[in-house]
Amino acid sequence: IVKAFINSERCKGCSLCVINCPRKAIVLSDNLNSGGYKYPEVDRALCVGCGICYTVCPDGAFSILEKE
Repeated sequence: IVKAFINSERCKGCSLCVINCPRKAIVLSDNLNSGGYKYPEVDRALCVGCGICYTVCPDGAFSILEKE
């Protein structure tokens, strides 16, 4: 099963992943990373691993990984 994973510490809260996710599987959390930015969270039930978040993220915060 392929899913998106985020390294929240690399995120600067631009929301491009939230805006571009076709499945609406990504939402901006109310939590802050160590840089003081709100970061996204991925709903694994909705994510299909399409990689759009990985492609649009200017901070390289996303990985698309295959997990059992």
